[in-house]
Amino acid sequence: MGILGLLHAFVDYLLSLVKMVQNRETGREIREQQPLFKKLKLFVLFNPLTEWIDTTNMMRLHLHKKNFESGKREATPASRRRIKSFVDFFHINMNDFEPSDINAYPTFEDFFVRAHKPGSRPIHAKNDPTKAVVVADSRLVVYETVAESKKIWIKGADFSITNLVMDKQLGPLFDDGSVASFRLSPQDYHRYHSPVSGKVKLFRSLPGDYYQVDPMALRSDLDILSRNARDYVVIESEEFGDVLFVAIGATDVGSVLIHEKWQKMGSYINKGDELGMFQFGGSSIVVAFEKARIEFDKDLLDVSKAAIAMDVEVGMSLGKAVKPSP
Repeated sequence: MGILGLLHAFVDYLLSLVKMVQNRETGREIREQQPLFKKLKLFVLFNPLTEWIDTTNMMRLHLHKKNFESGKREATPASRRRIKSFVDFFHINMNDFEPSDINAYPTFEDFFVRAHKPGSRPIHAKNDPTKAVVVADSRLVVYETVAESKKIWIKGADFSITNLVMDKQLGPLFDDGSVASFRLSPQDYHRYHSPVSGKVKLFRSLPGDYYQVDPMALRSDLDILSRNARDYVVIESEEFGDVLFVAIGATDVGSVLIHEKWQKMGSYINKGDELGMFQFGGSSIVVAFEKARIEFDKDLLDVSKAAIAMDVEVGMSLGKAVKPSP
């Protein structure tokens, strides 16, 4: 097996203590494929000993700055040499993308924000506005309440929707609501789409850090989601009420971008429309619904309650609208 193989096996064994990812189409549970360096870095940064020693988070912030600098290099012409090995390592099906030829991308950053080929991600019940859809190719967990998500998945001591949006008037509208959390890895398609149809009611951009969004990081005491750079919109939907969409940057992300046309109040967006994109790195999305306005699909709820993330694709079914109580 060799020393490198043994190291991979050992780290995979340790990572098996973290719950698996379930593929929605096959039902199989799998460990997400990661480079050895990333696996080791997760253990170094997010464990009880590091959190006890690094109470100011200075060590993690230093590494974050180094990661951010390395992310800038992905926009240089020399970075295109990485594309083939990246595609091979992560077994990316380039037939899903346009262009499908890796030689058509002048830099790794251009490849990173590659677009889906039309038809490769059909939108569930496209003409039925009462059905919400998955917003990104990602690992997804859903919870009927924010409190439930904190018990099982998001462990940040001060995580709340109010802290996430930095708005004491907007946050309480969703604090008792339902939450869908989408985690993207570097190998994923990094454009994201609207879960519902409706009018843009609010847009805001917040600066911040770019910490890891791996499950190990999210389950640490560090409030990852409410510290990272993020953009968000509120979509006013006739069927779902107000829907909060928060795009959150993470390791090596060059920017979090919601397209300019969706930054304008009153713009109408259809479910499945491309809302924006992340530049290089891992990233995360939180979609929050008002209390009792969505019924998530049962298979998503079942695996989430077991602290297992569901491997999903853009346009899959997320749940159905619930009429507000009279």
